[in-house]
Amino acid sequence: MRVYNTLTRSKEPFVPLTPGTVGMYVCGITPYDLSHVGHARSAIAFDVVRRWLLARGFRVTFVRNFTDVDDKIIRRAAEEGVPPREVSERYIAEYRADMEAIGVLAGDVEPKATEHVPEMVAHIASLVAGGFAYVVAGDVYFHVERFADYGKLSGKRLDELLAGARVEVDERKRDPRDFALWKAAKPGEPSWPSPWGPGRPGWHIECSVMSVKYLGETFDIHGGGEDLIFPHHECEIAQAEAVTGKPLARYWLHNAFVNLGAEKMSKSLGNTLLVREIVKRHDPDALRLWLLSTHYRNPVEFSEERLVEAGRRLQRLVRLAHDAPPSESGEPLADDLAAFSRAFEAAMDDDFNTPQALAALAGLESALVEARDRAPGSAEARGRFARGVEELVRLARTLGLLRHEIQVTGPPAEVEALVAERTAARQRRDWRRADELRAAIGDRGWVVEDTPSGPRLARKTG
Repeated sequence: MRVYNTLTRSKEPFVPLTPGTVGMYVCGITPYDLSHVGHARSAIAFDVVRRWLLARGFRVTFVRNFTDVDDKIIRRAAEEGVPPREVSERYIAEYRADMEAIGVLAGDVEPKATEHVPEMVAHIASLVAGGFAYVVAGDVYFHVERFADYGKLSGKRLDELLAGARVEVDERKRDPRDFALWKAAKPGEPSWPSPWGPGRPGWHIECSVMSVKYLGETFDIHGGGEDLIFPHHECEIAQAEAVTGKPLARYWLHNAFVNLGAEKMSKSLGNTLLVREIVKRHDPDALRLWLLSTHYRNPVEFSEERLVEAGRRLQRLVRLAHDAPPSESGEPLADDLAAFSRAFEAAMDDDFNTPQALAALAGLESALVEARDRAPGSAEARGRFARGVEELVRLARTLGLLRHEIQVTGPPAEVEALVAERTAARQRRDWRRADELRAAIGDRGWVVEDTPSGPRLARKTG
């Protein structure tokens, strides 16, 4: 396997720290509103990374956090006249419901910032003691100039960095590039005790502390949206490595945005499309299929038409899966069909290239349709088709598609009898009776299609 590492700006062989085991941390949401399709893109991208690692036999520990103390949560709580915790817990529950709807696996650990404040305080104290941080009237700042490697992830040089990009400007800082580790308490805001007085953690410190707690001082994969490269992930590296002296993560993976027109989709820009609204109009797996049709490192333009087409493509896969009889246990996959499996696996091993993997899946689908229609009555053809469909479903499920149980028991005898009667009606050119029998077959949950090699049954979907 090879993955693109943002830290080195190149594809590298994927070699876990501990053979057979992968530790993976992905930055989660700030729960102050409902999730949009941009959130879905990131969640699905790293869900597929995780699923593929599992398919390759790795034991994966997947950690995804919730930033449940933040200015946006506090503002929303003040607007609603409720405690901040009520806001964060509400939207954490909504996020989990949205992710379940689109097939994103829950994290093995889903830590919340508010549950780890004592560990953050201890880590900040270590930074202060080591000379990497300083205290100003109850606030604590990381002194960027003291960490020589600051900028190594984003490629930014210290002398080029300016204040901004979510780094607060504060005249009390020794350097405008310094960022907050601890914020002194303000009236009406949640706070925790610390050696510097009551306050709350800054945005960046939580991920440094929680990733190390659950995965160790160095772990394998750190993921998130490309907007987190700077300053968030850059700051995470500085905070963690200044204390441990060890690399925080070996591989840094970042997904690109979902765009609406020329702009990325974001709540701050007011141009979001909510996940729950999308899945009312489209099959949730169609949303997943559409997003996976673009490589996770490339931006994707939102298109209702492409979602509709993804839905049609999904239905073709589902119908094909429904068509297959059960395969014989241990039946080998035909060599020509196995070539598509190898192409799928090679694509996924090449930095999780889902567009190429889906192309291989489409090739397998076409080969199976051709084989089915060419010799529908042959026992050998039926076995080849059944085993091929079984493989197609297996591959699709490594992408989180075709997640639901698919019954492949074949049509009941009653339906087969109706098909035979309809064939006889067509042979005697009794079109009215043939149409009646088609409707009767449809009432029993099946669709009959006329092909050059004879009638073909498919289970109704949708």
